[in-house]
Amino acid sequence: MRQHSTFPRLFGSLLLVVAAGISSIGAAPERGAPSPAPAPAARPLDQIVPAPAQVRAGGAAYTLTARSRIQVAGRSHEDAREARRIGSYLAGLLRPSTGYALPVTDRRGDGGIRLRLVGSDGRDRERAPLAQHALGLGEEGYRLESGRGGVTITAQEPAGLFHGVQTLRQLLPASVEKRTPQPGPWTVAGGTITDTPRYAYRGAMLDVSRHFLTPDQVRLYIDQLALYKINKLHLHLSDDQGWRIAIDSWPRLATYGGSTQVGGGPGGYYTKAQYRELVSYAASRHLEVIPEIDMPGHTNAALASYAELNCDGVAPPLYTGTAVGFSSLCAPKEVTYDFVDDVIRELAALTPGKYLHIGGDEAHSTSHADYVTFMERTQAVVRKYGKTVVGWHQLTGATPVEGAVAQYWGYDATSAAERARVAAATKKGTRLILSPADRVYLDMKYDRSTVLGQSWAGYTEVDRSYDWDPATYLAGAGVSEDAVLGVEAPLWTETLATNDQLESMAFPRLPGVAELGWSPAATHDWDTYKARLAAQGPRMAALGIDYYRSPLVNWPAGQ
Repeated sequence: MRQHSTFPRLFGSLLLVVAAGISSIGAAPERGAPSPAPAPAARPLDQIVPAPAQVRAGGAAYTLTARSRIQVAGRSHEDAREARRIGSYLAGLLRPSTGYALPVTDRRGDGGIRLRLVGSDGRDRERAPLAQHALGLGEEGYRLESGRGGVTITAQEPAGLFHGVQTLRQLLPASVEKRTPQPGPWTVAGGTITDTPRYAYRGAMLDVSRHFLTPDQVRLYIDQLALYKINKLHLHLSDDQGWRIAIDSWPRLATYGGSTQVGGGPGGYYTKAQYRELVSYAASRHLEVIPEIDMPGHTNAALASYAELNCDGVAPPLYTGTAVGFSSLCAPKEVTYDFVDDVIRELAALTPGKYLHIGGDEAHSTSHADYVTFMERTQAVVRKYGKTVVGWHQLTGATPVEGAVAQYWGYDATSAAERARVAAATKKGTRLILSPADRVYLDMKYDRSTVLGQSWAGYTEVDRSYDWDPATYLAGAGVSEDAVLGVEAPLWTETLATNDQLESMAFPRLPGVAELGWSPAATHDWDTYKARLAAQGPRMAALGIDYYRSPLVNWPAGQ
């Protein structure tokens, strides 16, 4: 049984004002009175999640004060605007807890937090030689320098600057995450972090089909992902139990196919405006949304909405159970491909990102010949509308098109033949996203006592979720390291609906998956990681995340 805790709240700004007034009187303490507790030491630069690539600690620390500013600069007017946007985001995070004004300005000055976007020549828009050391940071890397005079975060691209801000958050005390004034002090240890990701693809999947999740729930998850430098949000938008995106050319998909969910609840769907807003919100946190329409199986919601999509022309009833493998689009019917073209066309137009996921798993009610035909024609449609095909690794049972990506969700029970088929596809250019079900499926139970979740892939405690290497995971089957595009942690929702339920299964496993995707292999060590993870407990608590208190981790007292 997971433990629940209540998080103590301070009385707010009034208490802080009173405390400040008392301390300013300056009277000497009475003889024998206890000395004030010393301020906590600044968090060491390497004690964050994901572990940074390079750390050089040393020098004076920096302490944020009421006089601090957030200074921004970019190599062009556009980049300066982006740096200002990230600076405003940072100020919005820090103001409630510190009580400081933290103005965001493009005027140069001494002290404070400096956010710098520089070109490949290490210069900003004013051609000042800010940081030759920024070279080689790529699209997502950053350099954070902390000293007595302030903290400077330098990056070549906005995503890197944003990731550097997430590191700065973790270097400040956990109470900085609270939304009410806290006592501080707000100190960052001295030294330098130079950080770039191991893999370009670091994803999390959210199943909004089994249980519909509101836009607010999705936005909250996006914010939680951003803290750990996740850069892809895979939305599983359709399944047997519900269709969750409005399609103008097939309106009953959403209005009827989206009208229920597992257990028979009311379901729901996203209007096109709501979906665009989610895509935009994710982009503001530097996450790319990857939409999935699972086909040709997992399609009962669509089949129930339109009889003509069924081979016998008869619409089945809506489905609220959790079985899989019983549904299939009718591959021989031409109307099926009209449907596929319309859906992909509308979804591609809504989605500015590179990828579009077409599912392809557990199509047990589709013959092999029909499956191959369906996937061949559907992949062509995805390419027609300018997107890169992603499919579950069963796609390799057909013929992946050039540039396609297969998402591997196999586990210990996956046959050697299936692994070999995936490996053979990689030798022809197919790249892999690794999502082994017995490692990173976040809906798997932690142990036998876990109330929520499932156990068909086994039990997955925090150590098992973390302690594997994406580079070598399928090496025995013949998959080379350069075939691995990255990692993704799916969160399926057959048993999950509320924020607390989602959080208790995602955390604390998700930060470990994020580290597998970001941090160098040399930093990978369970014993040192679990100590850094334990230090995340107060931060997750301050954020209101109802995380699972794994007995394998020595959480701080009171967590």
